[in-house]
Amino acid sequence: MSQTKHPVVIANWKMNPATQNEAKTIAKATVAIAKKNTHATVVACVPHIYIAEVKKTTGQGPLLVGAQNCHVDVKGAYTGEHAAMQIKDAGGNYVIVGHSERRKMGEGNELIAKKMLAATVAKLSPILCVGEEVRDTQGNFLTMIETQVVTALSALPKSRLKDVIIAYEPIWAIGTGATATVADVEEMQMFIKKVLTKQFDRTIARHVRIVYGGSVNADNARELFTGSGVDGFLVGGASLKPVDFGKIVSATK
Repeated sequence: MSQTKHPVVIANWKMNPATQNEAKTIAKATVAIAKKNTHATVVACVPHIYIAEVKKTTGQGPLLVGAQNCHVDVKGAYTGEHAAMQIKDAGGNYVIVGHSERRKMGEGNELIAKKMLAATVAKLSPILCVGEEVRDTQGNFLTMIETQVVTALSALPKSRLKDVIIAYEPIWAIGTGATATVADVEEMQMFIKKVLTKQFDRTIARHVRIVYGGSVNADNARELFTGSGVDGFLVGGASLKPVDFGKIVSATK
C-alpha cells in the first residue's frame, strides 16, 4: 500500500531526558536524522522546559519542535500549566493532545476538544491521540475511537483541519512491547478516514495525516509503514535512542 502524503515521524520524549545537556545531545543527533531523511517531516515533542533550548539546537534546520500538552486558555491562574501561545512563542510548531497518559489523568473528550481549538488558534499543529484500551469482539472499540475523533475535531474550523495529525495508539500496545498487526493498523487507518469523511468530506479525510504509535521500533517500522497505509509514526521510548529512531524514520521512504 502506498502513501500519497509527505510522511511524518514524531518523537515523544515524554518526561525525558534527565538533564538539559542530555536533551541537547539527543536533539543534535535527531537534527542529523532529519537532515539525512528529507523525505519525511521529523518532529521532536519534548518537555516544556526544553523547548527553547532544543529550538536553539535545531535552528532553522529540518527538525521541528513540539510540546506534549497545552492548556485551553491563553493565560491565567493555572499553576504548572503552559498555554499553546507560550509554546509557540518558545519555538514550538506542534503539540500532542489527548495522549493516553493524559487521558488516564482524567482528561475527557470535551477538554481535549478545547485543547485542540487552543492549539489551532495559536497556530500550532495538533497531534490528536486516539486509541482503545482493549479490542472487544463486538467492535465497541470502534465506537470509542469514533467518539474520540468526532468530539476532538468538532470545534475546529475546516480551514485548520489540514494541520491536524491523528495518532492511532492502541493503549494496550503503549510501552508493553505488544504491537498491533499490520492488518489492525490498516483497519483503523481506514476506519478513521471513514469517520472523517462522514464528519466533514472526502477532501478533508484525504488531507489529514494518520500515524501509528505503540511499541514502534526499528524492526517493525518498515512493515507497518508499507503495509498499513499510515502516514508515519508517533514514537515513544525509541525516539530517545538516535540509532533506532533513525532507522524508524528511514523506514518511511
